[in-house]
Amino acid sequence: MAGEDLLALSEPVRERFRARHEARETAYQASRDTIRNAANAIRALHRADVDEADRLLTASRDALDSAHEATAHCPEVLHSGFVQDAAKEYAEARLTRAALAGAALPGPDELDVDDGSWLHGLAETVGECRRACLDHVRAGRLDAGEQLLALMQEILAVLATIDVPDGLTRGLRRNADAARAITERTRGDLTTAASQRALREALDAHREALGRAVPPPA
Repeated sequence: MAGEDLLALSEPVRERFRARHEARETAYQASRDTIRNAANAIRALHRADVDEADRLLTASRDALDSAHEATAHCPEVLHSGFVQDAAKEYAEARLTRAALAGAALPGPDELDVDDGSWLHGLAETVGECRRACLDHVRAGRLDAGEQLLALMQEILAVLATIDVPDGLTRGLRRNADAARAITERTRGDLTTAASQRALREALDAHREALGRAVPPPA
């Protein structure tokens, strides 16, 4: 009898764990879909395929919503890490979309993501800005590159204001340090490109001046 009573007592425990397992499986797959669509959206943005990027961003948002719905009654699953990772990737893609368009960056409330995911997405947006910046440099669009560098510096300034223990931000300091290093490399690349452009312009001006000074042969 005692064993039967204990078995009956444990039945609700088994049911709760089964429910958590099902929630985890659903949320895990939805999180993977979120990340995949967000990454593909960023690739489309760098190809200047905005329509495809927007389609993928919508799919990424839908998948993230599915992950949240699956874990609505299982906070231990929701906060286990992988859903936040998916939210970070989605935030990065949306922030990159705004950055490359020259639009205002959306905040965590607009993106409907938690603060930590938004901050990590913001930090990783710096790398995507560098990629776009170098594309501008190669195409000779230094002014556009300078605008992206200015945005990268603004992002660093924001990250520097988050002065709380890393345990609260899921290790933001490491990502912020990486973003700072990326920004400094980009500044160096732009400085070199600007110096080369100035040198070419000076040489062209000198050649034109010489051409005007030397009379044509009789």
